[in-house]
Amino acid sequence: MFRQKTILHKLRHLSVLGQNPSWRFRSTSATERALQYQAGQKIHGFTVKEVVTVPDLFLTAVKLTHDNTGAQYLHAARDDKNNLFSVQFRTTPMDDTGVPHILEHTVLCGSQKYPCRDPFFKMLNRSLSTFMNAFTASDYTMYPFSTQNGKDFQNLLSVYLDAVFFPCLRELDFWQEGWRLENENPTDPASPLAFKGVVFNEMKGAFSDNERVYAQHLQNKLFPDHTYGVVSGGEPLAIPDLTWEQLKHFHATHYHPSNARFFTYGDLPLEQHLEQIQEEALSRFERTEPDTAVPSQPIWDQPREDHVTCSPDAMSPDPAKQNTLCMSFLLGDITDTFESFTLSLLSSLMISGPNSPFYKALIEPKIGSDFSSVVGYDGSTKEASFSIGLQGMAEEDIPKVKQIIVQTIDEIIANGFEEERIEAQLHKIEIQMKHQSTSFGLSLASYIASCWNHDGDPVQLLKISDSVTQFRQALKDNPRFLQEKVLHYFKNNTHRLTLSMSPDEAYLEKQTKSEKEKLQKKIKALSESDKKEIYEKGLELLSVQSQTQDASCLPALKVSDIEPTISVTPVVMDTAGGVPVQYCEQPTNGMVYFRAVCSLNTLPEDLKPYVPLFCSVITRMGCGRLDYRQQAQQMELKTGGMSVSTSVHPDHSNMDMYEQGVLLSSSCLERNLPDMFHLWSEIFNSPHFDDEERLRVLVMMSAQELANGISYSGHMYAMTRAARSLTPTGELNETFGGMEQVKFMKRIAEMPDLTKVLRTLPRIKRHILNPLNMRCAVNTTPQKVADAAGQLDHFISGVASNKKDRRPVRPDIAERPLDPLAAPGSGPSRKLIKEAHFKPCQMKTFFPMPFPVNFVSHCIRTVPFTHEDYASLNILARMMTAKYLHGEIREKGGAYGGGARMGGGLFTFYSYRDPNSVQTLAAFRKGVDWARSGAFTQQDIDEAKLSVFSAVDSPVAPSDKGMGRFLTGITDELKQAHRERLFAVTSKNIVDVAGRYLGIGQRTCGVAVLGPENDTIRKDPSWVVK
Repeated sequence: MFRQKTILHKLRHLSVLGQNPSWRFRSTSATERALQYQAGQKIHGFTVKEVVTVPDLFLTAVKLTHDNTGAQYLHAARDDKNNLFSVQFRTTPMDDTGVPHILEHTVLCGSQKYPCRDPFFKMLNRSLSTFMNAFTASDYTMYPFSTQNGKDFQNLLSVYLDAVFFPCLRELDFWQEGWRLENENPTDPASPLAFKGVVFNEMKGAFSDNERVYAQHLQNKLFPDHTYGVVSGGEPLAIPDLTWEQLKHFHATHYHPSNARFFTYGDLPLEQHLEQIQEEALSRFERTEPDTAVPSQPIWDQPREDHVTCSPDAMSPDPAKQNTLCMSFLLGDITDTFESFTLSLLSSLMISGPNSPFYKALIEPKIGSDFSSVVGYDGSTKEASFSIGLQGMAEEDIPKVKQIIVQTIDEIIANGFEEERIEAQLHKIEIQMKHQSTSFGLSLASYIASCWNHDGDPVQLLKISDSVTQFRQALKDNPRFLQEKVLHYFKNNTHRLTLSMSPDEAYLEKQTKSEKEKLQKKIKALSESDKKEIYEKGLELLSVQSQTQDASCLPALKVSDIEPTISVTPVVMDTAGGVPVQYCEQPTNGMVYFRAVCSLNTLPEDLKPYVPLFCSVITRMGCGRLDYRQQAQQMELKTGGMSVSTSVHPDHSNMDMYEQGVLLSSSCLERNLPDMFHLWSEIFNSPHFDDEERLRVLVMMSAQELANGISYSGHMYAMTRAARSLTPTGELNETFGGMEQVKFMKRIAEMPDLTKVLRTLPRIKRHILNPLNMRCAVNTTPQKVADAAGQLDHFISGVASNKKDRRPVRPDIAERPLDPLAAPGSGPSRKLIKEAHFKPCQMKTFFPMPFPVNFVSHCIRTVPFTHEDYASLNILARMMTAKYLHGEIREKGGAYGGGARMGGGLFTFYSYRDPNSVQTLAAFRKGVDWARSGAFTQQDIDEAKLSVFSAVDSPVAPSDKGMGRFLTGITDELKQAHRERLFAVTSKNIVDVAGRYLGIGQRTCGVAVLGPENDTIRKDPSWVVK
């Protein structure tokens, strides 16, 4: 997977998880055990360099070096059973062929000890991993996995070590994953030659995303002199210049322990990891001196300007406003931990939220739709950068925007920042350290990757409190501390790039033409015997892809390794002021988490499309005595965030019943509980709906965000659309989050006058923020439950004036008791809409899009969660993905991804960044035939079970425990019954459900494709073309 530069490791992505040590009953905790190591101690070929406790993050860091090769190692011991391993190499390409990215794909295609094809994808089904992937960044490649099972950890470690250090790197794998010339139809030598390959198609897809194109150009042009001047993921037209020999050479020079950094995390013993890594890999190497260091970018003596083009955006609210402009500044070296901390915090003060100077100067005048796609501090390169600009603006406004940026910098130097805003940012950091997420190991690995990659000290980076203390002291010693940084890094910085981007109607056409020219040039150089060889190699690849793989060399867990029962999450049902409340006591580390579901049952149908907009603006328009700026400030100072989102859940036993609502979510430190509830009560009692200028800003940002998301999440839009006509929730999901919503927001953004929308919002509020239609959930520590209950009571009584008994719009309401042990009708319940006469219907929809790749989905209505066949369909989806669709859609078809999934009563096929459309739909149908023929083994079923259970048993953070039950009504008892059905699935069950639900004539299905112009589909009258 190619990792986009703009989403890399900002401090704000570090959210802490795992249990508070006092909650794990161990003879000694992992953190205490790690404290027994001493500097200078020798363990399995490694020497301990330092041992440091990091109390903020509840961990002990042990830093080691491998004696023989110099490999660096960091172990973070923590009482968290979701253990993680990661190895990263500094990979510094000097051309656009995408060699590190193609290598990342190819090393995972078989190794000396595990020579079968594609051990990486096969291990997904032979393990209980909670995460497995690989990332190519601009200057490193990382291979992380995590699992809660000790034996599984050793299995995965063995496969990962062999893959990176001793890969096969077969030529056929290079063709499949990287690029190849092949006949369009590999079995027909007369069919024209074409470029194919997984990475080739992945990067064509990536470069159809304008935000991605812009980010790539910006980095290349700001750091033009070394590795950051090239596209590490691969420029589609340069990828076909890479040879197999170059790939092998890059591996030999970069994938060596002397160029490696190992990271392990969790509660498993360190010695065990070191022994295995030494024995299976490092003992076979001698030290080398890798030439991979990235030199500092030479500083320009004067600022530069540049311009690039992109494809027009069909979903843009205003076709005349599709320009982007951004100024980027080169900052200091990221290995200076405190300077990086300061600049990252300074960046937040400059751009984050409506109180920031750049938000006021650039967003509020509505010159553009949102900040540029790259904005703020970026510490993913050796020297950091800061970018500020706008997207969705008119060309004639470019000079004005440049002027505003320069002026705003001057104003910051003159005025500085209010103390309360600085406190709000420091409060945000405190919350991030307290909040416990389930993938903390992965967050840490990503957080330290860039700094460590350039020989910075990763342990120093983890001591966040030290940086906060040093920062407070610096401000105290010099009140102009931050202004001086702005003067130095922004005002007086000559290494500044101003990059503009404008749409070019012929952009795609030019790209297609360039690709054709590149192809013709390659073909021209071929002799007849070359063409014959290409055909024969194509057949050879096809035959290898079609062979049944012997994966017996790979380690695997057994179904008997899976826990037979789930661990129960106790919850207590209560009421506050007549509103039902679920309390869940958890080790939340001094945090309180509040959620509420407010029903939409009384909301008139014509207001439904406005609900997502209502959700996105209700916490951002001001409330009570606070204008929207003051509201944002209070939310940052007193909470970990307050949000509202749509919530649609089908009933677990009846597909034509569902609960529709909005979900309120917020969290805070225990000391701020009264303030958090006070903010909610102001939103309930007196939200502001009178500021049309503010609403327009929010509408433009929302419409822009939706339009930008299609090229990245096209498969989600295709799946939502395909499901639209199959269940009542399908229609609602399309209205709230599908292409319908994208188009609806585009129309709203195009309105010259938003008074009609402003008048609609209070109508929606009266129906939704009504305590009679509400139920709440609180997760907090046992010591805090009584206090939380008191504060919640106070909140409910304070918003009682919003109670109004309204009739539901749909007369058929079914009640499901919130406490399943209570007698029916005796206690509070979830009120579900029942559409007894719902008739599913077939629909095939095509959305022509300015992309060179397709997103395809085919969806079939099946059975609800508690039905006896649901488990068999679930196992079938996983097995068909691994054993059939992966080979057809990715390996042979060249799509970046594809498969089948079961959920919400629907069996859904999908593909992602796919060069094919109609052919992929045929592959989906053939997948059903494959399943019906029973052409799979017991081992295949067991592997699918492991894969399903790794998802079912993925770790749940303390803040989210009991939330599945709260939102969907699925209790621990229902989960355990489902678990037992999963264990019991047999080969006969799978063949049976494939025939009964997925066979032609048995099913009601929906199909959707988003992609480039398609003659086959246009000529077929059964398709609706949008």
